[in-house]
Amino acid sequence: MNKKETILSAALKLIIENGVHNTPMSAIANAASTGMGTIYNYFPTKDLLINEIYVSIKEKEKLVFINVKAKQPIKTQFENYFTSIINFFIDNPLYFKFMEQLHASPIITNESRNKGQKSIEPVSQLLIKGQQERIIKNIDIDEILMFIGGSILSYLRWYIDTSDKKYNSHKNQLQMVWDAIKE
Repeated sequence: MNKKETILSAALKLIIENGVHNTPMSAIANAASTGMGTIYNYFPTKDLLINEIYVSIKEKEKLVFINVKAKQPIKTQFENYFTSIINFFIDNPLYFKFMEQLHASPIITNESRNKGQKSIEPVSQLLIKGQQERIIKNIDIDEILMFIGGSILSYLRWYIDTSDKKYNSHKNQLQMVWDAIKE
């Protein structure tokens, strides 16, 4: 990891553990084993640092769609997306906790949100194609995305916080979401 990545990683962990307001830049510098000057060289403010973490997570989220094959049926593509995004956050619980904590925060700038929005463009395109083929309900795409995102968020919150992992729960969630959006 280079110095910038070390700073981002340390900040991510501390913000999750302590919250934004209880994580001073000095604590991040200490956790990253670097000086304050180095941190401020990369990130002049804590808000810029937080936005960088947000955008970085959203960039990694884009990679989830690499495995989704456009030539597969709409349902299969959706199942692959849903499974991949769930697994992404299960494999990266700090990313999930950060997004859960800060996604709606006013700290995240419109510029960062716009960059982050690009991570779900493949899903939007999939849903639009599904509507054109009369497979997905003819409801505003933003509403469908909000529903899917809320379902994923709720499921991940439950899954990460519970000690009793149920094997079929993932399949059940996928089926319920698909049943809700299909025409």
